[in-house]
Amino acid sequence: MSRTVPSAPSDDHGFGRPFDRAGTGSSKWARATGPGVIAMGLADMDLPGPPAVAEALERRARHRAYGYTVCDPAGRGLVARWYRSRHGVEVDPDWVLLLPFGPRTAVRLLLEAVRPAGPVVFPTPEWGGFAQVCRAAGLPYQELPLVELPLATDPGDGYHLPSGPLPRPTGAVLLSNPHNPSGRVWPAAEISALAEAAAEAGALLVSDEVHGDLTHPGHAHPVAVTTVQKQLRHRVVTLNSVGKTFNASGLPSSFALVPDPGLRARFLDTMAGFGFWEGGLIEQTVHQAALGEGAPWLDALLAHLSAARARLTDRLGPAVRSTPQASYLLWLDAAALGLPPATARRALLERCGLEASDGTEFGPGGHGLLRLNYALPRPTLEAVLERLQRL
Repeated sequence: MSRTVPSAPSDDHGFGRPFDRAGTGSSKWARATGPGVIAMGLADMDLPGPPAVAEALERRARHRAYGYTVCDPAGRGLVARWYRSRHGVEVDPDWVLLLPFGPRTAVRLLLEAVRPAGPVVFPTPEWGGFAQVCRAAGLPYQELPLVELPLATDPGDGYHLPSGPLPRPTGAVLLSNPHNPSGRVWPAAEISALAEAAAEAGALLVSDEVHGDLTHPGHAHPVAVTTVQKQLRHRVVTLNSVGKTFNASGLPSSFALVPDPGLRARFLDTMAGFGFWEGGLIEQTVHQAALGEGAPWLDALLAHLSAARARLTDRLGPAVRSTPQASYLLWLDAAALGLPPATARRALLERCGLEASDGTEFGPGGHGLLRLNYALPRPTLEAVLERLQRL
């Protein structure tokens, strides 16, 4: 199901005004050293989040007891309703686990619960967190190159998922869906084929979908657990979070869709062994406010991001390795920008005062590439476009 997002209303939630994050301890801006540098590296938004989340936090903070909290089971139904309204798919509330930590921790504990017998496999270029988690868990991993189309073809189809059988044995397959770093929305058929290959190899498919609610107008996000064949659902887990969608990543929380009841039980046991239980005081406060009241804000955000994407891709042209179909990330070819591939990040910083993520952070397939985050207020975006004229 693809959705048409309305144009941004006259009240744009502050997206059209400067937004200063100074003094907030922002990791993104701490990376942007030097006077006048614009931070475009780390994947969080320089935009004010939903008023409903701020108001819910203020209300809860006024009650000055912040002790242990139980998990509110109504949160499972809230997740199911969100998927029905935003993505047009049916999620069984019994599948939902409400997690008091971010998606990276969820991947780590899920692998601990699964105890994969073979190496963990994931396509590359890919978010570097998968490799970090595998190393921390002491698990061998293998990177599979994405199918890469030449720049001369339609840049909207920059990558496809690898096809064919997976190495045997394979313990688990990790996937960012939509793709981080390119913003590519993987077609449902490709996700289904990957799930079949994973099942044939005896592996669990873990689909990290934290950018899925940020799918741009005209595109539909295939939710992995509802996209694959029903007989394969027990071999698939979807992870999601309100963090990326509602600019709340600094308040770690996530939720998992786990159709297999045995795996849900093992996951909960593993969590308890590390001192985690479902729910969480702040996590549930943010989760309920965002999913319950944040949809109008999200619609305005998507209109803002879509307009920003259009302006930047028009300006950067063939340097855009894959036209973003979701989220707020641009994956750029350094040579097409006139930058030296080996030192592109430093060169962009020196020439334009723009701080980006180096493509090598996303594996060997990212050499000579840069990732830029364009979730910026309109005045900052205008400054970025002006600085890009220096290339």
